[in-house]
Amino acid sequence: QVQLVESGGGSVQTGGSLRLSCAASGLTFGLSQMAWFRQVPGKERDFVAFIAWGSSTTRYADSVKGRFTISRDNGKKTVYLQMNSLKPEDTAAYYCAAERGVGSIWSDDYDYWGQGTQVTVSS
Repeated sequence: QVQLVESGGGSVQTGGSLRLSCAASGLTFGLSQMAWFRQVPGKERDFVAFIAWGSSTTRYADSVKGRFTISRDNGKKTVYLQMNSLKPEDTAAYYCAAERGVGSIWSDDYDYWGQGTQVTVSS
């Protein structure tokens, strides 16, 4: 059974930093493309960042480029999202996702999802 468990969310002020983690089990993590999405109530789940299985390829939403960094540790089966210079508009529930394809920015392409972790940025 595949499980993705996010942690590291919380409340910070504008300009602050958080590091999200997503621990995976039950899948061949080293061959999985991993991504972070975020969602606010009443809106669709939006792409944030993606990292390929070998870490050689990453991609970011324009809204987070230069502020967020995605990374992974295949030995620990964990993917991270370092979030710096946080803004109120970054407030959302953040979800980790995994898929065995070629990587995607579209949520429908992902096979497995975590339960989400809330990030709240106050002004």
